[in-house]
Amino acid sequence: MEKPVHFFSDLFEQLGLPSDSESIELFIKRHRPLPEDVALADAPCWNEGQAEFLREAIEEDADWAELVDHLDVAMHQDN
Repeated sequence: MEKPVHFFSDLFEQLGLPSDSESIELFIKRHRPLPEDVALADAPCWNEGQAEFLREAIEEDADWAELVDHLDVAMHQDN
């Protein structure tokens, strides 16, 4: 059984955030860089449900895990 294919914009939709490329770029620019010692799910920009979704995606190696990793890298970059 193949895993579903998700796009970065799908992750933002899943999180209840605007998912067009401009909104995604603005969100990441607005909330980065996260300090190295702050996990993505612990960032102050998430509500409780969003944070739980991000944690579970990684802990369960869910279909979303690769995209959450991509977001984690983007949110920890300086520029």
